[in-house]
Amino acid sequence: MVVTRHNAEQLDEFKQLADDRGATLRLTRLRPSGRGADVWDELHPTAHQQRGLYDWLVRAGEKVLTGDSFFHLAGYGDPLPGLNLCGAGRVVCLIDPVGDVYACPFAIHEEFLAGNVLDPGGFTGVWRTSELFADLRSPQTSGACTRCQFFDSCRGGCMAAKFFTGLPLDGPDPECVRGFGEQALTAARVVPAPGQDHSHRTAPAARPEPVLVQLGPPSPPARACAEDPLAGTSF
Repeated sequence: MVVTRHNAEQLDEFKQLADDRGATLRLTRLRPSGRGADVWDELHPTAHQQRGLYDWLVRAGEKVLTGDSFFHLAGYGDPLPGLNLCGAGRVVCLIDPVGDVYACPFAIHEEFLAGNVLDPGGFTGVWRTSELFADLRSPQTSGACTRCQFFDSCRGGCMAAKFFTGLPLDGPDPECVRGFGEQALTAARVVPAPGQDHSHRTAPAARPEPVLVQLGPPSPPARACAEDPLAGTSF
């Protein structure tokens, strides 16, 4: 489930729903990318709910899966179960329908395009030699967040959340638990345009005219037990 300000108080109920069915609950963060960009301002959890979410995840431990969704909450205290570091270009990436490789499923933008699986070397070449991935795997040594005493805990937060709210990548996460993101959002910033359709490289061709199928005169079923609805039909 994606945690929003409308369901953040219902985590126990969602957990029970999963438990009753022998499933494992997996929570993920609402990012301001894709269609989430249209609703992030009104749906992302409040600062109070973020603290409640952190406490709930600490209690749940490894019984709830989170991936790297909530490592930005670690600034409250101890690291949470899961990956406490942005996984983009480290353990995750995304390949779109035309083979373009992006650093993160939530960062589908030319800024985070690492290469294409159809290029010489294929995916292995992109994963191992991409300059973008090499940069993401290098320790962050500059920027506002590196001067924060909590940087070692949250590592600056989510790059997709920062990028799609117009914040610098070496600055605070927009949902920084210490309030630095809220301050940054009040400054002048340019929010990137939403990503385009990545299912084709050029504008789609005009929709073809429908092909009409002429059926012959009605006829009785070919066989009494025929299951094919077109059995015995002439074209």
